[in-house]
Amino acid sequence: MANPTSPKVNPDEKFVAMQISPISFIDEGVEEVLDTLQNRVGVNVLMIGTVSWLGLKAGRSISHELDGWPDHGIPEPFAMKGGAYFDPDPRYYERTFIRDFKAKDPEMAGRDILEMVIPAARKRNMKVFIELMEPFFKYAGHGSVNNVEIPNLAQCMEVDVTGRIGSEPSTFDLDYRYWIRSMIEDQVRNYDLDGVMWCNERRSPLDQMIYGQAPGDFSPQARKEALEYGIDVERVRIALKNLWQYFQHARAGKAFVDGSLVEFLRVLLANPEALIWERFWLERNKDLDKEIYGIVKWCNPDLSFGLNVWNRNHFNPIRKAQWPWAEQAEYADWVKPITYQHQSGLIYRNEMEAFQQSLFRDVDPSAMSDLMYQVLGLNEAPWDEVVQAGLDPDTYVGGQCADAVRGVDGAAKVYMGIGVDAPRQREDQAVCTPDIVRRSVLATYEAGGEGVVFSPNYASMKLTNLDGAAEALKELGLA
Repeated sequence: MANPTSPKVNPDEKFVAMQISPISFIDEGVEEVLDTLQNRVGVNVLMIGTVSWLGLKAGRSISHELDGWPDHGIPEPFAMKGGAYFDPDPRYYERTFIRDFKAKDPEMAGRDILEMVIPAARKRNMKVFIELMEPFFKYAGHGSVNNVEIPNLAQCMEVDVTGRIGSEPSTFDLDYRYWIRSMIEDQVRNYDLDGVMWCNERRSPLDQMIYGQAPGDFSPQARKEALEYGIDVERVRIALKNLWQYFQHARAGKAFVDGSLVEFLRVLLANPEALIWERFWLERNKDLDKEIYGIVKWCNPDLSFGLNVWNRNHFNPIRKAQWPWAEQAEYADWVKPITYQHQSGLIYRNEMEAFQQSLFRDVDPSAMSDLMYQVLGLNEAPWDEVVQAGLDPDTYVGGQCADAVRGVDGAAKVYMGIGVDAPRQREDQAVCTPDIVRRSVLATYEAGGEGVVFSPNYASMKLTNLDGAAEALKELGLA
């Protein structure tokens, strides 16, 4: 029975999702996994990572050395090769050279994860979404495969402001962009899906510099498109080199006459073309999301399309300005803000430390954090305690849900990304508990959210922590 003080929730519109990697179905069996998710937890939506070279999306736990193995699955590292865990249809890849990308993991030999799971899910009235995240390759902190076995993929890479080949494929590159679009069209046409969840976690040129990376992207296609937009690419390169020099000097500890922040503003105002490039890159990056939305809806207007939205968008005032909820609601049926509460103290601290090494180098970290809390609308533990404390489910998950609900203003639904055993990186980092999960679910619905997505990967979640989710769902009348 629902708690009488709980918010009103319509069971007919229940959206309780689980992000899950293909290996879980292999390790534990399709029926066994679905039994656990549906009967023990209360899940009615599966979000399967079907294409990835990241352990966080397609493998077992990537933090077992710190967190231990969960109470289900196989407690052994997975030597993942990565790729497509469905059978790509060659007809859809004629516009790209990226055609041979089926996963070569021995565990998946002769198997198509969607063909394995969809029929069993349908018998249980469970929905099936594909879950995809860009970058697909070599993403720090995500258990990346070291060697991506796609011939000539290196020819698609970004080019930074100094002319060096970067570490990620350029989203301007037509072969790469067509591959993403083709791979999504292939799946939504050939499988009985309910929808797609898409995540775009690329750094803009300014974002790259703040994090100590040379800005891009000056690959041939990016330069070509910029010229078509009327942008003076060489003047932009000069401006970005000047700004990049500032960041290098700031991070190296060079003294500035008027302080680091004033020096940044001085260099930026003297090189406004850097902002022209920032906007150009940002708009073309957003265009990729819009293109994918359009492809999904053209193939089947009834399919649901949602955006899995980077938590850095609410931890970084620049990104928060660049990615307003109202705009994202124009090309999404729903949004999923990532709020992995127990993990997020370190995520927030890493974000602030990047500013601390450059723009706010002269400001005391605790004072800067207090200011950022006010700017970002956060109310969390003090600077010296936030990693160990994590972020509070009521103030953080509930607060971010309320912000998103207010931001989309009815144009899209909000399904909160609830962290369950999200991978830790430090021994002193806050640990997930059943109570954290329970309170996060309750906070979502109390703030006006209409669903939850347990994240980032079932393969690393402890069932005892998921019991906290089940308890909350029962209180809400959704179990």
